[in-house]
Amino acid sequence: MSRPTILRDDVEILDITNYIPFFLSSINNALSRGASAIYRERFGIGITEWRTISMLAIEPEITAARICEVVNLDKAAASRALATLDQMGYLGSVTSEKDPRKRRWWLNDKGYDLHATIIRIALSREEALIRGVDPQDLEAAIRAMRIMMTNVRGI
Repeated sequence: MSRPTILRDDVEILDITNYIPFFLSSINNALSRGASAIYRERFGIGITEWRTISMLAIEPEITAARICEVVNLDKAAASRALATLDQMGYLGSVTSEKDPRKRRWWLNDKGYDLHATIIRIALSREEALIRGVDPQDLEAAIRAMRIMMTNVRGI
C-alpha cells in the first residue's frame, strides 16, 4: 500500500498523491463548488439547500436534526437552508405538539418538481465524475467509502 507521507530533508510531510483525506476533500470541494454555481445560477439555491431537498425527498416529514445527522450539516446551516427553501415556497412543515421547538419538514409539489429537475443534473455530474472508472473498481471504492463513513464517526 502507498504511504501517505514522504521524507523531505529528514522531515515527514504529507504525500498528497497518496493521502486519502486530500483526495476526498478535493473531490468534494470541486463537486460542491461546481454544483453550487449551477444550482445558484439556475434555481437560486446552493449545495446546502440541494442536500436538504434531497434528504427531504428520501425521508419526508423529518426534523432539522435528522437532516444534520444524515447529511453531516451543522444545525445552523440546516436551519438556514430550511428557512430559505420555505421562503421560496418549496416546503411544508408542522410544529410538534410535544415539543414546539421541533418542526417536521417535507417537500411540497413545487419542492418535488425542483427535486426532479436537480436530480437529473446531479446524476449527470456523477456520471461525468466516474467516466472511465472500471465498474469493479467503482464498487470497491464505494465499499471502502462506506467503511470510511462508519469510521469517521469515531474520529
